[in-house]
Amino acid sequence: MSTNTTSAYSDFHLQFIAGEWQTGKDDSTNTNTNPYNGDTLVEIQQATKDQLNEAYDAATQAQEAWAKQTPAARAAVLYKVVNILDQRQEEIVDWLIKESGSTRIKAMVEFGATRAITLEAATFPNRVHGEIRPSNTPGKENFIYREPIGVVAVISPWNFPLHLTQRSIAPALALGNAVVLKPASDTPVTGGLLLAKVFEEAGLPKGLLNVVVGSGSEIGDAIVEHKASSFVSFTGSTSVGKHIGELANGGEHIKQVALELGGNSPFVVLKDADIDQAVKAAVFGKFLHQGQICMAINRIIVENEVYDEFVERFLSHVKTLQVGDPNDQGTAIGPIINEKQVQSLRDKIDEAQKEGAKMLLSGEINGQLVPPHVFTEVTREMDIAYNEIFGPLIGIIRAKNEEDALSIANDSMYGLSSAVFTADMQKGLRFARGIRAGMTHINDIPVNDESNVAFGGEKNSGIGRFNGEWVLEEFTRTHWISMQNEPREYPF
Repeated sequence: MSTNTTSAYSDFHLQFIAGEWQTGKDDSTNTNTNPYNGDTLVEIQQATKDQLNEAYDAATQAQEAWAKQTPAARAAVLYKVVNILDQRQEEIVDWLIKESGSTRIKAMVEFGATRAITLEAATFPNRVHGEIRPSNTPGKENFIYREPIGVVAVISPWNFPLHLTQRSIAPALALGNAVVLKPASDTPVTGGLLLAKVFEEAGLPKGLLNVVVGSGSEIGDAIVEHKASSFVSFTGSTSVGKHIGELANGGEHIKQVALELGGNSPFVVLKDADIDQAVKAAVFGKFLHQGQICMAINRIIVENEVYDEFVERFLSHVKTLQVGDPNDQGTAIGPIINEKQVQSLRDKIDEAQKEGAKMLLSGEINGQLVPPHVFTEVTREMDIAYNEIFGPLIGIIRAKNEEDALSIANDSMYGLSSAVFTADMQKGLRFARGIRAGMTHINDIPVNDESNVAFGGEKNSGIGRFNGEWVLEEFTRTHWISMQNEPREYPF
């Protein structure tokens, strides 16, 4: 591969296994298309189980030497990756727009998040440390080491493919692990192959990062069950996450898992809130990336006293949003990722109306472009409120009072992110602490992710935490070693 950073990357029709670009050997082909115009971006011959095994073998062999590298050596590769990301920003953003349907605004947000987690990960080799603990046994010393966990299996999603892939692989590699990655079928380039090019250019030793593009039926279970993986990092739907959890803990080889799953984020507007600011936040937090974000606002809950005013202003703002070409700087809402997801949104629209929700705003669905659909007179039991939407549909629920708003917010099987708007920060803090979720934001949107702050959910939104020192714990193992410095007396 050329080291000229101004030229475009190529070879995205190939697999990246054992540090080499090779053709997939399965009979099936992944036809990667642009969700906005249907253009074919690349056709990838998919990988077989044998190629997955080859990837795991390479990762296992390379990891041992990588773990012995100095912290400075591992950090240097990550800092080089940051430099390459900066140099190739335009190319990367273009791929995000054309492969995942990202608007230009969302693509820039995702690029920034990817860069931030890579920069944070570059500090990890010098932040992981052990402990010395006292012993009640005379002459004994206790040492607690933090060691690399080994080979990490990563299964990444299609909605924020670059960031949510890098969020796992950058920390894993920084901490001395190797990675075998299966990107989502809708985004194999931005979810894996493009990052493989970046790490290759940065000088990452061969075998440490393997990107295997394959069908779920061929390698989906196998990447989890493989004996070489010690840890499985998955971001995606709750249903698939449950299956992965069962595979990881019910098979021959038990693995640790980090599961970042679905969400049903409540956005609560209390009666003393700044309505104008709440409306602006609600529109952005709902419709960024067409609502295809696990943290996206899924339910808007408004206290009765300000409900009508909020609805009126919200509708007025939503009507100004431009729907169309994601490459256009003015576009707020681009295409839905695939036709299957569009159909699921059609079904949700029909179901909301059948259940009695009032559709105040709609529009014609054109191909994979779905305009905003706004519903009022929504109750907590309705499908549009109870289940994850993953699209530009929103229901607004009327709450009798603050206590009722909190009850509605917590009435969900999910617990990923959440938000509350109020002029009283102490009230906001009290309300936020009452929400059963991994993350709550006062006077901001639930769509927040900072590289140095714990990210993760509760209940059916998953287990484990990403970012900062929390991911240091996830991607290392604890090893207690004791040293008996003088003969010990034994009772027999």
